[in-house]
Amino acid sequence: NAVAAFPQFEAARTRARHIRAHTLNRLEGYLAEFADNVEAAGGHVFWAKDAAEAIGYITGLARDKDVRRIVKAKSMVTEEIELNAALAQAGLEVVESDLGEFIIQLAQEHPSHIVAPVMHKTRQEVGRVFQQKLAAPYTDDPFALNDIARRHLRHIFLNADMGISGVNFGVAESGSICLVTNEGNGRFTTTAPRLHVAVMGLEKVVPTLDDLSVMLQVLGRSATGQKLTVYSNIITGPRRPNEPDGPDELHVILLDNGRSAALASEQAEILYCIRCGACLNHCPVYQKIGGHAYGSVYPGPMGSVLTPVLYGLAGHNALPHAGSLCGACKDVCPVKTDLPRLLLTLRRADVQSGGASLAYRTGMRLYQAIVKRPALYRFSLKAGGRLTQLLSRKGWLAAMPPPLNGWTTYRRFPAIAQKSFHRQWQDRQQERTR
Repeated sequence: NAVAAFPQFEAARTRARHIRAHTLNRLEGYLAEFADNVEAAGGHVFWAKDAAEAIGYITGLARDKDVRRIVKAKSMVTEEIELNAALAQAGLEVVESDLGEFIIQLAQEHPSHIVAPVMHKTRQEVGRVFQQKLAAPYTDDPFALNDIARRHLRHIFLNADMGISGVNFGVAESGSICLVTNEGNGRFTTTAPRLHVAVMGLEKVVPTLDDLSVMLQVLGRSATGQKLTVYSNIITGPRRPNEPDGPDELHVILLDNGRSAALASEQAEILYCIRCGACLNHCPVYQKIGGHAYGSVYPGPMGSVLTPVLYGLAGHNALPHAGSLCGACKDVCPVKTDLPRLLLTLRRADVQSGGASLAYRTGMRLYQAIVKRPALYRFSLKAGGRLTQLLSRKGWLAAMPPPLNGWTTYRRFPAIAQKSFHRQWQDRQQERTR
């Protein structure tokens, strides 16, 4: 509906893709311009080559400035570098202020979605978390749960020494950082504490404010179906002497953490991603297995490419295979990232490196032998349908043999349909010709 209400959406997607391609092609120059303008506006810039350097800078700053309590806005890049755990180890109190991230932190879990981190929990489960962790009376009413979180967080906002945020976009021409949220917590985090630290991936820069407006038009519609996110904050430097609100100091950390290597690789296009989550919402695989199954901060199609690119294929070689290649992710991507192609390049690299397991290679050879022979394919479908229907209960299999038991350990598997898609299609075509 949001897309239909914006007739220029396809043109905006094309423009957004051109902006990302142009920027990444000249990334070094735009980053230098951005850094110069941040400093000209009174901010500080730190270039971090990896997670250790970023964490070291933040913990050092906290120590030098006598920071005790830190409040955080939602940020996937700080999840990427595991910042919360490092700050806690340094003896600092860290509180997530985004409602979903706040719930996840209390439950001691990890996000299951990059936009809606607590998507996997019911309101009843959230009520029990608040009851156990905040000593609040149990309720599963969403309005009451919001009020509990708001009352708890208000005191923390007003008494935090440091606010940490991510950066949705950095604007090179002005040195501004843009944060988009739907709760307003980003504004508290970046204005109430005396220190604001913004952690930004190198790829998040855009050349101009005009370019930023294009990115915001496609981001909200793709992420949540909104025309714009509720709060779009553009911050340029720390508080001026005549301004009542804002931090005394702004520190922007420009994080590489594998991005430069990604830019020089076959998978450079993954850096176009603006973290809207549209590919997760439409992916048939992600919808079935959920975010935690990926074992990564970044799940879904974009995560299946980004995680191996940032951390190496070894140890993450299963992720590129966790996709159907249906193309839905590319169809809905606001910057038209060719995720199916990127998944295929990583699959090829995995096979060439010998990373694919014997079970996977054997299974693919068997599948190839069957699908290249139509008669054998049809027979296998029919036999599989009858066999799984016999073994199933109400159409679901509760247990399967290795290696497929990896699925049924956690959830049931649907029995093969007795009538194949091809057979259904033929029957429908025959009905239409009658």
